[in-house]
Amino acid sequence: MATKSKKAAKVEIENNEDPKEEAPVLMPPEEDAPEPLIEDLPGVGPATAEKLREAGFDELLALAVMSPGDLADQAELGEAVATKIISGAKKMANIGGFVSGEALLERRREVLKLSSKVESIDDLLGGGFETQALVEVYGAFGSGKTQIGHQLAVNCTLPMEEGGFDGDVFYIDTEDTFRPERISQMARGHGLDPEQVLSRIHVARAYNSAHQMLLVDEIKRMSKGLNVKMIIVDSLTSHFRAEFIGRGMLANRQQKLNRHLKDLKQLADVNNALVLVTNQVHSKPDAMWGDPTKPIGGHVLAHASTFRLYLRKAKGGRRIARLVDSPNLPDGECVYQVTQEGLRD
Repeated sequence: MATKSKKAAKVEIENNEDPKEEAPVLMPPEEDAPEPLIEDLPGVGPATAEKLREAGFDELLALAVMSPGDLADQAELGEAVATKIISGAKKMANIGGFVSGEALLERRREVLKLSSKVESIDDLLGGGFETQALVEVYGAFGSGKTQIGHQLAVNCTLPMEEGGFDGDVFYIDTEDTFRPERISQMARGHGLDPEQVLSRIHVARAYNSAHQMLLVDEIKRMSKGLNVKMIIVDSLTSHFRAEFIGRGMLANRQQKLNRHLKDLKQLADVNNALVLVTNQVHSKPDAMWGDPTKPIGGHVLAHASTFRLYLRKAKGGRRIARLVDSPNLPDGECVYQVTQEGLRD
């Protein structure tokens, strides 16, 4: 009997035994799920949310990584309240998930390439200017930065089969260099109707760095009813360079510039669009050899840029474009010309 009872107990244990737990699978976040706001945190009302935003905390992820003491000091809150906010942010923040390289490769197939209609430039960039990327074009005055911006704005309106995106363009002009007359010339150079091209290019003049950053939010608002495929900022650093002077202002300038670049990159990702920024340069008088011309913006802009193009003048009205940085392409140079009809080989 004892043996039978032992066997019965063994069978009962085996029948009740839980199946082996499978390893958890990390799934990417649902794209359609609404992003939680600061107001959704427990204990955060309109007044507290305003304090947090004034302290620079617009996202739950930024709150989740803070310590209670630092958050209390920066947002002028009690430490107990700060602890509760951080705890809630850690639970609600969308930290994303790991995806396989195969899935990432599949996502990369959505990337489009905008042709410059200059064969040498397209070859340098592996077929054209990529979407979901931030392309920085820098060089001395008169090197052709604005000309590239104008030409790509026109090309963006071309049909897909002709190397364009058939999309709308948002142009943030910080130096009063946008000229609709130049757009008309370039449009005629491709046999396009200048009025139709100009109707798809939306231009705003930025009068200071704060206004420049707010215009990115305006693009987000206006882009809901448009096929936004390109955002141009010409130039990115002119207001920041003029307003934040000296080493004492450097950290604040770089912090704001970093935030501005993050917002632009988010626009590129959400709309599968191309972001093109032009940048000013300065000379290093202590450079003993090599080109003393260096771009403004430091490491913050260098790391944020997906591709960096350095433009300089050459003899006979020609221009030289050099690919300085790219995640997957070798460095190289190409020669092109700026004509009345636009950029040409």
